[in-house]
Amino acid sequence: MKITDLKCALIGSNPVIRITTDEGIDGLGQVESFKPFLKPHVMFYRDLILGLDPTDVEGVMINIRRMGSFKPWGSAVSAIEMALWDIAGKAAGLPVYKLLGGKIRKKVQVYNGAIRFRPQGDEPQHYAEVVAKMKELPENFSIIKMGVAFHGPMGHSNKNYFYGEVRDRGRHPNRGLMTEKGMNYTLACIEAMKEVLGEEVGLALDCGPGMTVPDALRLAKAVEPLNLMWLEDMITGDYNPYVLADHYREVTPYTTTPIHTGEQIYLRQNFRELIETKAVNIIGPDPADIGGLAELKWVAEYADLHGILMAPHGMGDGLIGLAALVQVSAALPQNYIAFEYPTGQPEWWYDIIDGLPDPIVVDSHIDVWDTPGLGVSFNVAEAKKHLADEDKAFFD
Repeated sequence: MKITDLKCALIGSNPVIRITTDEGIDGLGQVESFKPFLKPHVMFYRDLILGLDPTDVEGVMINIRRMGSFKPWGSAVSAIEMALWDIAGKAAGLPVYKLLGGKIRKKVQVYNGAIRFRPQGDEPQHYAEVVAKMKELPENFSIIKMGVAFHGPMGHSNKNYFYGEVRDRGRHPNRGLMTEKGMNYTLACIEAMKEVLGEEVGLALDCGPGMTVPDALRLAKAVEPLNLMWLEDMITGDYNPYVLADHYREVTPYTTTPIHTGEQIYLRQNFRELIETKAVNIIGPDPADIGGLAELKWVAEYADLHGILMAPHGMGDGLIGLAALVQVSAALPQNYIAFEYPTGQPEWWYDIIDGLPDPIVVDSHIDVWDTPGLGVSFNVAEAKKHLADEDKAFFD
């Protein structure tokens, strides 16, 4: 079997890839972003994989992995790896989890991820109202994650929240030492949310990037009595092309609150210091950023050897990324907690993808399906309705 083409299309605003072969088997992947500018990053790798056997997944990846980096390049490399596993599974007549070592769980736990509601105000009660609404969702999430501090509106909608100039452009651009007012306000919002969720639902918090090391430690110690699931990306995180494990080591050993990072990190080499020095308690790589499914599994196993837990990221991965997350999470070791649940956006994505269960999430879990490959496919007739003119040949 040989790869005959690599195609990338924007379906809605989601970059989706399709690898075709000379035996009529194709593979699907989805880039971790809603940004249309990622299309040329994907196509950069086309000539490097043409003519290769897609079922030799690692052999193909050796040609392109070293030419990736933190997103957007790593997102493109990861989507290609995802599609290769889809082809390999279809060719073997097996679900991808079988090729990754087999499942150790029949259902995978998820948390709210892309299902978010924006607070209708800035007061702690507004944050409490949001988690109350999320607690009543039909998915019955066992963990709910909310954005606080610099991951969300707090950092720019509250006067004198931190010592620094407020910036509104870019992804999470604000960074600085929090004022006493800012810290107390953040704690009040967290306490209000935790009071609503009680012991029934775990509360995880996306906090940055942007917090300084002293503030990260101060916040982590202040919330110790609340038994939070984790504090995520306080110091580095979304769209930071570096890790700074040494900064996290100034926080994690000195608090009982679990510290989490990793969604933006590309390749095992960039996780090594975080894991070996135990700079965090939980890592959250994204299969559509880290370099693919096998890369995520390798890092999960290495983390498990060091007593570090795993909660994969996946918010922007869409429905094809969702299928990939289900497959790889089924085969992860027992340090697995839950993955961040991606959704189809816009809603018509559920009309163009076949193979997903209905409902997808039941009591915060997704049953692992046994369909070959990733187990999902396009309803081509419906999907073609949403292709731009420049992408009309995507399904040819």
